[in-house]
Amino acid sequence: MRSHHLHRRGWQPLLAWGSFALLAALPPWALACNAAPAVREATSQEIRAFVRAKGMDVLSFVGYSGAGYEDLPAMRAAAEQALARRDPAKTMVNIGGTAVGIGEVYELAKARGFVTLGIVSTLARDSGETLSPCVDQVFFVRDASWGGRLPGSIRLAPTSAAIVANSREFVAIGGGEIARDELRAARAAGKPVHFVPADMNHRIARDKALAKGQSEPTDFRGAAHAAFAKTR
Repeated sequence: MRSHHLHRRGWQPLLAWGSFALLAALPPWALACNAAPAVREATSQEIRAFVRAKGMDVLSFVGYSGAGYEDLPAMRAAAEQALARRDPAKTMVNIGGTAVGIGEVYELAKARGFVTLGIVSTLARDSGETLSPCVDQVFFVRDASWGGRLPGSIRLAPTSAAIVANSREFVAIGGGEIARDELRAARAAGKPVHFVPADMNHRIARDKALAKGQSEPTDFRGAAHAAFAKTR
C-alpha cells in the first residue's frame, strides 16, 4: 500500500509539469478565449444600455467575412496597428460575432486584453453560424437581412443601424456593400472612419461568380473601396 501511495505521489509533479508545459505552448489568445460566449437577442437600445454599463467606447471592425482576404497576414497586421493605438481598459472591440474573415481580429483583440463584442443579425443564429471562441458577448439583432441599407431606402437595416448607433469609431479593412453602407452612415453621423484597402480572396470571389453563372471578376477591392480609399 505504501509503495502504491509513493508511486501516485511521484506522478503528481510530472502531471503538474505536463499541464504547465501544455498551457505554455498555447498561443496567448487561446488562454483568453472562451469557447462559449454569452449570447442573447437584443434591440439597439438594449445594446446601448450594456455598453453604458461597461463605461467603455466601442471600436468596430468591418470588412470581409465569408469573402475572406487575399492577404490575410496584411489584414492582421493592419488590425494589430489599430489595436495597439487603443486602450483595452477603455475600449471594447466589436465585429460580427463569427471567426471568419475580419472576425479573426477577435483573436488579436483578446490577446491584447480587450473586451470583445459581437453585433449580428438573427440570421446568423438561425442558420447555425459558428461564433468566434474569442468573443465575450454576442447580441443577435432581429433582422430579415444581414445588414446594409434596406431595399429601396436610405435607412439601414436593424443590424447595421445597431452597429452604427453603438460604435464610437470604425476601422474598415476592405469590405463589401454592407461595410460600405455602415461606414457611410457612420461618417454622416460624425464618427471617425479609418479605411485600409484590402482585396477579398480572389479564389473565393471567382468560385462565387462561377456558381452564379457570372463572368469572372477582375476587381477584388470590394464595394467600400471606391467610397473610402481616398479618405483613409
